[in-house]
Amino acid sequence: MSSNVSAAPDSLSPWPAPRARGRLDATVSVPASKSLTNRYLVLAAVADGPCWLRKPLHSRDTDLMVEALRALGAGVEEHPSQDGLGHDLLVTPLDRTQPRGALAVDCGLAGTVMRFVPPLAALLPATIRFDGDPAARVRPMGPVITALKDLGVRVTEEDRGTLPFSIEGTGQVRGGHLVIDASGSSQFVSALLLVGTFFADGLHLEHMGNAVPSLDHIRMTVETLREVGVVVDDTTPGHWHVSAGRVRAFDVVIERDLSNAGPFLAAAVAAGGTVRIPEWPAETTQVGARWPDILTRMGASTSHEGNVLTVRGDGKVQPIDLADASELAPTVAALGALAQGETRLSGIAHLRGHETNRLAALVSEINALGGEAEETPDGLVIRRPVNQGGLFHSYEDHRMATAGAIIGLVIDGIRIEDVGTTSKTMPDFPELWQELAATGGA
Repeated sequence: MSSNVSAAPDSLSPWPAPRARGRLDATVSVPASKSLTNRYLVLAAVADGPCWLRKPLHSRDTDLMVEALRALGAGVEEHPSQDGLGHDLLVTPLDRTQPRGALAVDCGLAGTVMRFVPPLAALLPATIRFDGDPAARVRPMGPVITALKDLGVRVTEEDRGTLPFSIEGTGQVRGGHLVIDASGSSQFVSALLLVGTFFADGLHLEHMGNAVPSLDHIRMTVETLREVGVVVDDTTPGHWHVSAGRVRAFDVVIERDLSNAGPFLAAAVAAGGTVRIPEWPAETTQVGARWPDILTRMGASTSHEGNVLTVRGDGKVQPIDLADASELAPTVAALGALAQGETRLSGIAHLRGHETNRLAALVSEINALGGEAEETPDGLVIRRPVNQGGLFHSYEDHRMATAGAIIGLVIDGIRIEDVGTTSKTMPDFPELWQELAATGGA
């Protein structure tokens, strides 16, 4: 792709989403997975020796995780990558025996930080206060707070089940059988699994409630734990047994972020043309592995040859009925807003508790552009495509901003409010997207 791009956008001014003027022909290298980067960072902080994360993501969410671990006492150093492209991370684990006193962790708006770090912090002899952005103070945290209390950890909060709160750790957590309601987020399960091997009695985690969303992310956590020597038994649905043990030091290359690849692949469907994503893994636990199937159902053809995923589209988007799209839903909804026919997304009620209420936000923005969409109890339905330009609000949510950019490839006059919010997981998104659009008709 061409390197001739305009200057980085001012996040305070609406960003004119570029219109594709012809069939696209682009190869896009996306950064590393945020989900994997932050899981490996947590595990590196409690490993039995220094750990290397090769080609990790560098974004606001991962920066927040790095700073959280540093605040707790871990060492995190940047080193030039072996191929000269980017930086690797060398993590020196925490000394969990040394009293720390009073510490503070800024969670920003990162769900992985606000949910994964508190159980880790409970293993330290310290008092740690957790807080974040104003929008983070409405994201659900109740199951993590309640779980820590049930494990004997002292938590001081405002009885709202959200940030801010403080943990008074003693350096030990007893573990054993713990029942939680993880129907609001799979992160509630992953948060406890990541450190359960350090509980005195290990961890038998049981979910009781409505279905757990985004089970793919829990499978990612389990497989990541097994890679570093942790014994996990997940053979019984709704139960996870983590044996007491240790985390083996590791040296790992982080996979590319398949969820962040989604908007670029969707561009080929929306505008027509060909988009290629290199370094696409043959096997992965990422939910983005579903893209080839989803996009084929929406009118594209896909192929995976070598390590490159290629998507080809003709600009005619087919509607879809899709269950449990998880974090892929905003991208699928953007395509649905360009399709003739009814698109229905279900099994995603938990998106109301993400960076924003994504269901309400998507419905509002699609309707404002002349489409017809409405919320359902567990998702949304789009009945009429968008047909006019306008300001597309991001709600401080990176996936809302990228959804608006997809629509802007086809509809004139789309302006994205605060496109800079994409720095949460993909700091170069505006530049990469401008390059992508510029290949149309080139």
